[in-house]
Amino acid sequence: MPIISIMMIEGRSMDEKKAMFKAVTDAIVQTLGAPRESVRIIINEVPMDHFVVGGMTRDERDRKLAAQAKSAAGKN
Repeated sequence: MPIISIMMIEGRSMDEKKAMFKAVTDAIVQTLGAPRESVRIIINEVPMDHFVVGGMTRDERDRKLAAQAKSAAGKN
């Protein structure tokens, strides 16, 4: 029984998640030959402010990039 754990940032629609569930299930059935009904998928959705890259939250990174873009635009 394959068990797939997927961690992702929250915010995707149920339709998007259902499409992902189908695609992942199809891939497991095709590549491992597992019976479709044996495939288990668990998603863990992480709040945006709990996802950090390079020591910055997404909001901090977006503000930094916006400031850099504004600074670059002012130099042109």
